[in-house]
Amino acid sequence: MGGEGMEETRKGAFYVPAMCGRQPPEVELSREGSHYSMSSGVLPALGARGNRRVMLRPFIISPYDKGYRVWETFLIILVAYTAWVSPFEFGFLIKPTGPLLIADDIVNGFFAIDIVLTFFLAYLDKSTYLLIDNPKKIAQKYLTTWFVLDVVSTIPSEFARKILPRKLRSYGFFNMLRLWRLRRVSALFARLEKDRHFSYFWVRCVKLICVTLFAVHCAGCFYYLLAARYPDPSKTWIGASMPNFHHRSLWIRYVTSMYWSITTLTTVGYGDLHAQNTREMIFNILYMLFNLGLTAYLIGNMTNLVVHGTSRTRKFRDTIQAASGFAQRNQLPPRLQEQMLAHLCLKFRTDSEGLQQQETLDVLPKAIRSGISHYLFYNLVQRVYLFQGISHDLLFQLVSEMKAEYFPPREDVILQNEAPTDFYILVTGSVDLIDHKNGIEQVVREAKSGDLFGEIGVLCYRPQLFTVRTKKLCQLLRLNRTSFLSLVQSNVGDGTVIMNNLLQQNLNELKDPIMEGILRETENTLARGQMDLPLSLRFAVLRGDDMLLHQLLKRGLDPNEADSSGHTALHLAASKGSENCVILLLDYGADPNSCGKQAILLDSSATDSVGSTPLWEAVLGKHEHIIRILVDNGGNLYQGDMAQYSCTAAEQNSLELLKDIVLYGGDVTLPRKDGNTALHLAVSEGNLEIVKFLLDQGSKINKPNIHGWSPRDLAEQQGHEDIISLFHSKETRENEEEEDGNQSAGSNAPRRITVRCPEKLDSSSKLVLLPRSMEEIFSVGIKKFGFQAAKVVTRDGVEVDDVRIIRDGDHLLLVSNAWRGHVQ
Repeated sequence: MGGEGMEETRKGAFYVPAMCGRQPPEVELSREGSHYSMSSGVLPALGARGNRRVMLRPFIISPYDKGYRVWETFLIILVAYTAWVSPFEFGFLIKPTGPLLIADDIVNGFFAIDIVLTFFLAYLDKSTYLLIDNPKKIAQKYLTTWFVLDVVSTIPSEFARKILPRKLRSYGFFNMLRLWRLRRVSALFARLEKDRHFSYFWVRCVKLICVTLFAVHCAGCFYYLLAARYPDPSKTWIGASMPNFHHRSLWIRYVTSMYWSITTLTTVGYGDLHAQNTREMIFNILYMLFNLGLTAYLIGNMTNLVVHGTSRTRKFRDTIQAASGFAQRNQLPPRLQEQMLAHLCLKFRTDSEGLQQQETLDVLPKAIRSGISHYLFYNLVQRVYLFQGISHDLLFQLVSEMKAEYFPPREDVILQNEAPTDFYILVTGSVDLIDHKNGIEQVVREAKSGDLFGEIGVLCYRPQLFTVRTKKLCQLLRLNRTSFLSLVQSNVGDGTVIMNNLLQQNLNELKDPIMEGILRETENTLARGQMDLPLSLRFAVLRGDDMLLHQLLKRGLDPNEADSSGHTALHLAASKGSENCVILLLDYGADPNSCGKQAILLDSSATDSVGSTPLWEAVLGKHEHIIRILVDNGGNLYQGDMAQYSCTAAEQNSLELLKDIVLYGGDVTLPRKDGNTALHLAVSEGNLEIVKFLLDQGSKINKPNIHGWSPRDLAEQQGHEDIISLFHSKETRENEEEEDGNQSAGSNAPRRITVRCPEKLDSSSKLVLLPRSMEEIFSVGIKKFGFQAAKVVTRDGVEVDDVRIIRDGDHLLLVSNAWRGHVQ
């Protein structure tokens, strides 16, 4: 329909076709009884994500639609009629006759309908393997390929006689153009050759016979035309033996012509029918040369096709025959026979018709193969529960080792109780997990795209739990157990993540007695250290399994091995309060003061703190028995980030935690990197009790952070009157103590200075005590004037950069960098 350009759409494509304007069912191997057809449907694209479906536009027909395939088959019958009648009308008929003319017009009408349908037929783009359903592109492709020939071959004979010159107005001359329709026959034979329900040998023989009969028929019709149009009928090949042959019946003339054509094709010499004039001699010469070429072509081409081009098909058919014989000799159940043949058929499909996927990948360099696998499968694999949280490097390597395979409907991928050698990820399609109990099959659950199955048998060292059977055509990613373990062995942390995912996200979530038993057995296996999968000390501590921890430490694992955040197993054991694990780790040389990047809370969530030590984890968790053990073994807080410890306690409004920090030798007055102290945060929280405690510990009221805000500034800005009063009392006591100290030392009264901001016109001068640092002078500008000064200058404009050169009674100006004036 529409020529070779349209025929391309029938070849193997990677994308699932759609029905006319509707979402199609997912493509699977069509079944007739217990058999699978090799000629229908297409395979989903390699690496297809989910159940990839194609939605065609309204009124656009899919070339894979069953209704359209029936229409194509019907047209093949009409092509056979055209192949016989066109040469016959050309050679034997001069004027149209009733029944034959009506039949021709009816056939032409069907092919005219086909031309119209072609403008609504989606086609497969050979570069992208996508079905093109754009009407403009479909029309453009058809108009630039075979549209003209299709139209010319469909013009009615009466109309053709009117437009042709007088000498060419033979009834059948224009009909010869309809032989263009024969192109459809090759597609038919191509499909029959691959259909296992037909004998390959007889299909090829029928094709050869058809070609030979068509050549004989055409030659006989043409040769008779030479005699019928010759001026002297008696001097023609048929007139010499059959005078007045024009008056003989059409049947006799046709049989005589076929007799001559066949004898000429198959023998040497002409017997009683031979050329009588020059025209006939020339035609005989050309016909014999044509016969030589035809014979050589048929023999050579058949030999080449059978020996070379059809070797894959013949091997496939031999395999099918051998499998069928094997099944019958061993009296295998019908379902097993069906699965055998269906798998062999699907394997042939994936290895032929341009879909030699694995062969294509195998001949490529490893880097290119890895890149292709990463592009096709990475996004799918990283969403699989078992691999969530593992490193990008390991995930990339796992994807590169996976093999894509197709399985037909109702085929067993895994059998219950078989040895666990592989596990699978479902890319497209769906499968049933089936449990066999007392000879009865029970579907446990259905797995869909992105699901994993077979992993429990592989990772838990036990026979496969369920039979896995496909429900429709499925694409699977297979990963071999040996390859998987060899990759995971090089990364202990990832092995821990994988086992944790298996036990927590799979086995623990299934409320099934069988799965609970498997969980207990797996935990016992882990405790005995009999797992080939590499596990970290943190995995054992996380599960509270001191037996497994002991086994791993005895193997020589580093007790100070840390994860990416710097936390060791001792950090985790201290945060969880696992006394036995802490003692084991310390006995094997774990550092009690190793510093991690983040603190671990009781709920195992991480805070923003850095420099966490095991003792801090124990203090956070209030595990007093762990605290005593760590302190006895040299654990302390001061090697960690004590500023962050105290700030964390203040943020949590935990006075008890602050007291614990002080109790175990910590300093709660130290600032963080941003300049904030615990007092800053306590003031922000408005916690008077914690503020009192921090002041008693020596926290500074006027110490600014990196933004210039001191605790006093925060209290005034937020209006905490009780805290402001507390600060005044504290400052008063400090001043009195300072005055008492100065008087006892025989010193004068405190030095005072006058401060002003000239850039703020409405500001007045302030008399203040001389601060102890330049930072305190700048804080005076913020607090008294609301002005962030960049420098301090005298009234003459001289910049002051050291507080020690300021004298009692000096007048200072707080200005920005842009200020250029001076004040008298």
